[in-house]
Amino acid sequence: MDVKTTFLIGDLTVEIYMCHVEDFATERKVKLFCKLKRPIYVLKEASRQWYLKFDEVACSHDFVECKMDKCVYVEQIGGRFVFLVLYVDDVLLVSNEARFLQDTKNFSSKRFDIKDMGEATYVLGIKIDRDRSRGFLGLSQKVYIDKLLKRYDMTHCKSREAPLIKGDIF
Repeated sequence: MDVKTTFLIGDLTVEIYMCHVEDFATERKVKLFCKLKRPIYVLKEASRQWYLKFDEVACSHDFVECKMDKCVYVEQIGGRFVFLVLYVDDVLLVSNEARFLQDTKNFSSKRFDIKDMGEATYVLGIKIDRDRSRGFLGLSQKVYIDKLLKRYDMTHCKSREAPLIKGDIF
C-alpha cells in the first residue's frame, strides 16, 4: 500500500518557523515568518514525525513492533498473523489469512489516505514469486545482481560456487 501525503501526516513536537518566500507581497515590506502546525516535505523532522504517527496508530491496533527492525510490526491472534512492513511511504502487508489482511487494510485506510497497490511483485529490489497451488513463495535478487554486474562491467564474468562450504571453520 502507498500512503499519500505521508510527510504531512505527523505532529510537530517542537516549534518550527519558516520565512516567507522573497516575492511574498506585504504593504510594510517587513520580513514575515510562519509557525508551522504540520510537518512539510522539506523538513528534516518530517520523516521522523511520520514514523511516530505510524507507530502510534499501529500500536493502538495491537500491533507489536519488532525488536530487531523498528519498521516491522506484527499482530498475532491464535494461528493468524499479519505483518506490517514500513518503508518510507509504502506499507507491505503479509498475512496467512486473507480476511485478517483485509481487516488490517480497512483499519489502515480509516487512519490514513492509502492507495492499495495490489499484490506485491517487487519489494526493495527483491522479486516475489508465488505459486499458491504448490504452496511456493520465492524471493529473487537476480534483477538487482544483474544491474550491479552491468554497472561494474562484469556481465561477462564466469560464475563460481562460493569458495566456502557450509559449516567450514577458519
